[in-house]
Amino acid sequence: MIPIILAGGKGERFWPLSRRQCPKQFLSLDGSGVSLLQATAQRLLGVGGGWENLWVVTSGSLAETVAKQLPQLPPDQLLVEPEGRDTAAAVTWATLEVAQRHGEEAIAGFFPADHWIDPPEAFEQTLGAAAQLAHQEGAIVTLGIQPTYAATGYGYIEQGEALGNFGGMPAYRVQRFTEKPDRPTAEGFLASGRFSWNGGIFIFPVAVALGELRRYVPDLVSALEAQGSAAYGSLPKISIDYALMEKTQRACVLPVSFGWDDLGDWNAIDRLLHQDDRPNVDIGDHVALGSEGCVVYNSNPDEVILTIGLEDLVIVRDGNATLIVPKHRSQEIKQGLQQLQSNPRYHHFL
Repeated sequence: MIPIILAGGKGERFWPLSRRQCPKQFLSLDGSGVSLLQATAQRLLGVGGGWENLWVVTSGSLAETVAKQLPQLPPDQLLVEPEGRDTAAAVTWATLEVAQRHGEEAIAGFFPADHWIDPPEAFEQTLGAAAQLAHQEGAIVTLGIQPTYAATGYGYIEQGEALGNFGGMPAYRVQRFTEKPDRPTAEGFLASGRFSWNGGIFIFPVAVALGELRRYVPDLVSALEAQGSAAYGSLPKISIDYALMEKTQRACVLPVSFGWDDLGDWNAIDRLLHQDDRPNVDIGDHVALGSEGCVVYNSNPDEVILTIGLEDLVIVRDGNATLIVPKHRSQEIKQGLQQLQSNPRYHHFL
């Protein structure tokens, strides 16, 4: 498999730790010192056969940081987008480049740079099954994450016709995709047992994907074939889900059960690092007096955060900015950043 990491995201809901020049994929959110991008690359080296087959797509403003964090990555396998055009452009351009280098019979896989996955052995085994399914069925395979609660912030994939076992795992044709359902709908999906979360991971034969892209977004493919990244200014801003996955008849889903989180906001840190014998999730120095259920992230080793009588808050102190927000309103951080964006006085905090 030729693994391609999509590393152009903003990660705004992890502000103030995530900023324009250092978004979420470059951060170590668990205090380990290993960034999400570095962890993603390490997970993919085995299935890709080493650094010589790993590719990364990112934006011009982030390319230097990608190169610093992944010094072993061959420079010509770092694709730099001149401007953001969502994932359809990134996937199509990278697929065309892989076709030129490795031929259209290659199996390519696309992976977000900023997800948490564990254990890596189960992930690698799953990718082997996905590659087998893609090759034997000529399928565009997506990994469906087994849902653990009725999430309303994720897309869902419904299983259709059963295709048998691949690498010891059952596979299905995709019946439909549903974007971010309301809670009653999500609860119905969970109860049916036929739905999984859309993890944003895709594996396919290059020839199959290019054929389907030429069918559904021909102008996008022809522009990139003719001009490469120089075509970006004229490309539509559209996701690969809308451009291809929701239209193609070749979509298949491989339901998986390894540990996964898209790390969408600060509540993800609570999910991953919570310990029953500790009242709060603390990263960095934090002294609590009667405070419970808080996520406290202090990135400065020379500072301490003291909380008294607080409950269910996210408190983040990083450099010149501090965030304090109730857990249940952490999704509103993006709106808060729009307030900062509207005043030039605050632009240097973004």
